[in-house]
Amino acid sequence: MTTPIRVVLADDHPMYRYGVEAVLTDVPAIDLVGTASSGTELLALVERTRPDVVLTDLRMPDLSGIEVTRRLLAADAELPVLVLTMHDDDESVYGAMRAGARGYLLKGADGSELVSTIQTLAGGGTVFGPAVARRIVGFFLESSHRYREGTFPELTRREGGVLDLVAAGHRNSVIAAKLGLSEKTVRNHLSAILLKLQVEDRSAAIVRAREAGLGRDEDGPDNR
Repeated sequence: MTTPIRVVLADDHPMYRYGVEAVLTDVPAIDLVGTASSGTELLALVERTRPDVVLTDLRMPDLSGIEVTRRLLAADAELPVLVLTMHDDDESVYGAMRAGARGYLLKGADGSELVSTIQTLAGGGTVFGPAVARRIVGFFLESSHRYREGTFPELTRREGGVLDLVAAGHRNSVIAAKLGLSEKTVRNHLSAILLKLQVEDRSAAIVRAREAGLGRDEDGPDNR
């Protein structure tokens, strides 16, 4: 028989603690070994019970969930921490991530999502709820756009995207498919790029782009 996942929970709202406890009590694979109503209580609880996964609210009356996470991971870098909160603003999300939280769920998540997230974290994975994941993806996409624009401010955002894919080794047909453009439009963008960068050809543009750090497309070049 598989040993249940040992979990502790901290939240300063009693009704939410009772609700989570009610959900987890019916799951044989999870054992809720303790609850706390503050960050200070949670630190003591973790030291006493040595859980497999920690669930914590983000905003509590003494220590925040971010500070608790930071302290827990300073003592045990492998301890999975799941933030459960009503807040999905940038400061909360990225603060929890910087502190080392391996999961972030909004309190509106249903019981099955909570259970599967706990199991994933216990297995070494990372989980961010759909709303939070969209925010993270949007942040990195915008950062990428800002980076391209800062590197080659003379290019439009679209031209920067085309140059990035060119530098990654993609053909015009692949770039067109990725960006939802026609090949003719891609060629027009490429012509504008060569003119603005004052380079003679595609190869020279690739060299300039790679020197600037572009061309790191995760899919890699299309060599077919």
